[in-house]
Amino acid sequence: MHKTEVDIPPTVRKRLIHLFGLIEKEFETVCQENIVLQEKVESLTEKVNEKYLTTEQFQVNSKQKPPTGQKLKTAEKLKAQTSKIVSSFKSPSAANCQFVKEYGGHRDGLWDLALPHTGQPVIGTCSADHTARIWCIETGTPLLQYTGHMGSINSIKFHPSKDLALTSSGDQTIHIWQAAVNLDNLRDRESDDTETEDDRVVPILRTPSCTFLGHNGPVMASDWLLGGDQIITASWDRTANLYDVETSELLNSLTGHDEELTYASSHHSQKLVVTASRDTTFRLWDFREAINSVSVFQGHTDTVTCAVFTSAGPGGEDKLVSGSDDRSIKVWELRNMRSPITTIRAESGVNRFAIASNGVIAIPHDNRQVMLYDMTGQRVNRIPRTARNRHRRMVTAVAWSEDNPFANLFSCGFDRLALGWSVQLCKD
Repeated sequence: MHKTEVDIPPTVRKRLIHLFGLIEKEFETVCQENIVLQEKVESLTEKVNEKYLTTEQFQVNSKQKPPTGQKLKTAEKLKAQTSKIVSSFKSPSAANCQFVKEYGGHRDGLWDLALPHTGQPVIGTCSADHTARIWCIETGTPLLQYTGHMGSINSIKFHPSKDLALTSSGDQTIHIWQAAVNLDNLRDRESDDTETEDDRVVPILRTPSCTFLGHNGPVMASDWLLGGDQIITASWDRTANLYDVETSELLNSLTGHDEELTYASSHHSQKLVVTASRDTTFRLWDFREAINSVSVFQGHTDTVTCAVFTSAGPGGEDKLVSGSDDRSIKVWELRNMRSPITTIRAESGVNRFAIASNGVIAIPHDNRQVMLYDMTGQRVNRIPRTARNRHRRMVTAVAWSEDNPFANLFSCGFDRLALGWSVQLCKD
């Protein structure tokens, strides 16, 4: 028997769309309430642990009277109930995460941060306040401030082998500037007891080594290609530009995205580039042959905010990982991109994530959280949030440092802060 499709009347369709919108809004509200409740429960646990000590602890101080048996019983019962509630929110922890350092000084929200490949113990940040800064990781001291851009600085990347920084800006330009800092001078300043904070003037760099033009909209991201002789950029003008670093010449303008580009990154060992867009797609550009090719992937239902290459995780095969405002992270095998091998479901929009060499993905969210997952989608942990040491607005980006003993994960957000964390994986 032949079945015919029934058209939904426009009024009914409109009503259904409205109802689905209400359902989605209610779901978002419940998620937010769940996060707030989780924070309250954790705060309550801390207060309970501080207030209700064991009898032995009270007896150490003879001035304090031990609690009565009834109070102890009530305290233990409350702690047990609280622990039960907390455990319902948490999966088994596979990593210890501790706050280490705060980097404060920007006058507006931070968009991005990066660490150099040269091994120097510094971190770079960039902000909507039109500046980029380089900080000493251990002391939190600003070492250099770059003020060459006329608009918000939206991304920062260090050269693969040189003391150079690459920044992209809302002023429609991309700059390369000298990022070398003298840590010996910092040690002398730190040992000078007569020097006050006001005396420590941050060196300012105003002039770039190289400027790249050609975009007609804000440039949201840029990256060095293999070896650092070329760069790729991503702009709101819907194009990604490929430039020669030595001549500043525009080599190729990559078109095809239907909406603004949000991100661009390159492969660490091959001439491959991935671009992400508000059109819900990401594109893989192949420059290994004389005739360039491009592949389009539609694995998300909202803006693709970030996409990066990695060989981390089991097997060491090349993968591509994409994140989106649709609250998902997807892991793809580069040799077979027909469908993702892993999908991670998040509670909030995904921003610029980072992948460690051991395969742990640090995911910054709009809801102020930073979650840790492995490449199989298993939750590892989340960055702790306390009254003092936490982001108070959305977390925009994270970056791993593989060989720094002081802190190995950094996050930044629209609360104008960058934070350093020590993340240690628990051994089985």
